[in-house]
Amino acid sequence: MPVRTRIALLFVAIVAIILSIVCSSIYYFSYNNRVKNSRQRLVNLAVTTGSLLSRSETFGHDLIQKIDSSTKIALTEKSITVFDKHNHKIYAYSDVTGDSIVYPKNILIQTRKKGQTYLRIDAREAVSYYYTNNGFEGTVIVAAFDKEGKERLQQLNLVLINSFFAGLVIALLSGFWFSKSLLKPVKKIADEVREISAQNFTRRIQAADEKKDEWSYLSATLNELLDRLQESFEIQGRFIANASHELSTPLSSISSQLEVSLQRERDSAEYRKVLRSVYQDVLQLNKLTQTLLEFAKASGTAAGIEINLVRMDEILLQVSSELIKLDRQYTVLLDFDDLPEAEEKLLVMGNAALLLTVIKNIAINACKYSNNHTAKIKLAVQEAKIIVAIADDGPGISDTEMKNIFQPFYRADADFAVKGFGLGLSLAYRIVKLHKGSIEVSSGTNRGSIFTVYLPAAIQ
Repeated sequence: MPVRTRIALLFVAIVAIILSIVCSSIYYFSYNNRVKNSRQRLVNLAVTTGSLLSRSETFGHDLIQKIDSSTKIALTEKSITVFDKHNHKIYAYSDVTGDSIVYPKNILIQTRKKGQTYLRIDAREAVSYYYTNNGFEGTVIVAAFDKEGKERLQQLNLVLINSFFAGLVIALLSGFWFSKSLLKPVKKIADEVREISAQNFTRRIQAADEKKDEWSYLSATLNELLDRLQESFEIQGRFIANASHELSTPLSSISSQLEVSLQRERDSAEYRKVLRSVYQDVLQLNKLTQTLLEFAKASGTAAGIEINLVRMDEILLQVSSELIKLDRQYTVLLDFDDLPEAEEKLLVMGNAALLLTVIKNIAINACKYSNNHTAKIKLAVQEAKIIVAIADDGPGISDTEMKNIFQPFYRADADFAVKGFGLGLSLAYRIVKLHKGSIEVSSGTNRGSIFTVYLPAAIQ
């Protein structure tokens, strides 16, 4: 079922419930009011009849009957019967000649106990009223039809039914119009999104700036999503192009060297030289392949990564030993002066190997680009975060290059003198994001760099 139809039907259902409650309430209170007025008329008639009978010296039965017959009230087919205290009928009147009413046997006793009793006799409303005055004691039973009240109630019922169905028709038409106007911005957004493709990713959804409603929020959210997708496609395209270039370089070198060596017979020394060169290219290719695999793993989600409690001070101690293995000139200075006394505050939820890769990659860059090949690492805890700051005394990073340093394969102009693939910082950035952390960089030309890693503490 289309959404527009469902909205219209839901709107009609809500209106139907409201109308039914209103109409039922109106009819209920009108019905009770009619019954109340009808009973009050019957009681008034019973009191009048009892009052006349209590003055027997002034009003005889014939006179009272003439008065009852001439009394014009809204009730029709009146029937009045009066019994004395011994249950003997002492007076009777009826608008219809020969009208006889059969009364319940216990009605007289019940009325003397309660004072008055309401009942229905032959589909007529009736009241049994116990009247005492001036030495007179009698039970007056008055029955009649409230013809006028019932006719008005029927008219009201007809008006309410017609109003109910008319309201449903109006609600249905209004619901379709309302749903159409409500979904019009959605249709417009859908049409604009349909025209956006991988070849036309720069186009965005037009949102009215002056309207701060849910549709504007939806348009802005979709535009943000498109911005992220466009950025992802661009990064993916650059990554594929750079990865292809980096992979093709050692492969081309290997194939060209082997081709040249096979063009003629050579002595063992020349073959050994070619094999050593090829071996270096293979090592370079293997290292690049491993880095790309790690990058692909860090670019995914944390669902397939083993997560445990990890102490960051132990990770930093491993970094120091790892860098010395890579190059004996590399030096790591650890600063643990601001650590808390509680060791559990140094714990993070994460993967130890990946976190080691983050700190190691940043520290390797610090050692590479520093004249003294030294990385200064400081560990601190602030509120619910564990902070690792890696500083170097290198040439620094310019403002124009700062925004690209976490892009895959990006290398500044001054970096080409140093061996590398440009994947270290990008890999570190993605691993930190997997651990719900962040990296900040403070640097400038000729004043070194400070990379600060923020990770959420396992124990808040």
